[in-house]
Amino acid sequence: MADARPAQRRSPTMIDIARAAGVSKSTVSLVLRDSAQVKGETRQRVEQAMQRLGYVYNRGAASLRAASSDFVGMIISDLTNPFFAELAVGIEDALYRLGFVPILANTNEDHERQAHVLRSLREHHVAGVIMSPARGSDAWSLASQLPASIPGVITMRRMIGSPLPYVGPDNRTGSREAVEHLLRLGHRRIGYFGGDATMTTQQERVGGWRDALAGAGILADETLVFETLPTREGGRQAVDRALALPRPPTAVACYNDIVAMGATRAFASRGIIPGVDIAVVGFDDIAEAEHNAPPLTTVNADTRFLGAQCAESLLGLIRGEDPAGLSFLGQTKLIVRESCGAARRERKAS
Repeated sequence: MADARPAQRRSPTMIDIARAAGVSKSTVSLVLRDSAQVKGETRQRVEQAMQRLGYVYNRGAASLRAASSDFVGMIISDLTNPFFAELAVGIEDALYRLGFVPILANTNEDHERQAHVLRSLREHHVAGVIMSPARGSDAWSLASQLPASIPGVITMRRMIGSPLPYVGPDNRTGSREAVEHLLRLGHRRIGYFGGDATMTTQQERVGGWRDALAGAGILADETLVFETLPTREGGRQAVDRALALPRPPTAVACYNDIVAMGATRAFASRGIIPGVDIAVVGFDDIAEAEHNAPPLTTVNADTRFLGAQCAESLLGLIRGEDPAGLSFLGQTKLIVRESCGAARRERKAS
């Protein structure tokens, strides 16, 4: 005997809603997650289609089904550096607004640890990866550890030969403007502290140092480039080596604010007062820079904005946009404080 019960009606799916609204399934997903990326008119069409078809969104079940697609890996090379901590906050804030959940990993500049993190993120099927590579990372190794099927964005440390979008500050221009400022203050023997020549960021920032000197008709004295770890201890070591020269520099541009802070402390411990006896300039403008003793003249890289741009570039990759158009070079701005001695010189001139 045939079953006389009426056939059970199939519940509408996200694909049904997408077809009815004339949008993609991913757009429907963004509407359900209340993403700000969806235009008002599109959102209204999707919501009307949901109401018309009687679609009920089970948020809990959806989270279990699609949790892996909501996660993004954030790989930071050194979270003990305040700059990278500020960058991570900028990335995390932007990812949250875009409807993603970040998974944060600190590699501590360790290649083996970086490879392990990338392997774990692959196993968790993340939607994408934003990473600041460990020092010395190369494009070939990264390509073998991060499949092309996983969208990826490189930040702060440009990786030569990698097809992945790069997001970072205009290091060369920022460094050049800092050294030009020192030249305007009358300095001619200007050193450079921190980083090493294998680091693309250091290459760009030292390039700006050379550009500024060349623009003033001064031959760059490469003996005034002191390669050290980009740390406070590195700043101290650079001071020791610089002061051992028969003619030490009268001003120094530093790889980052952390090196500059180590240098200002080391100079002061030797009775050399930064901003009076020697000029010191950093790079990054981390929160601590303003509270250094003395307050640090530095190059502002707009760290939070760069973090947000990393997230936007990754979203572009997830949408299928051309990676070639998703790289971003942020503008920099010189912030003048006491460590360069500019205010003191102005008082003398007035």
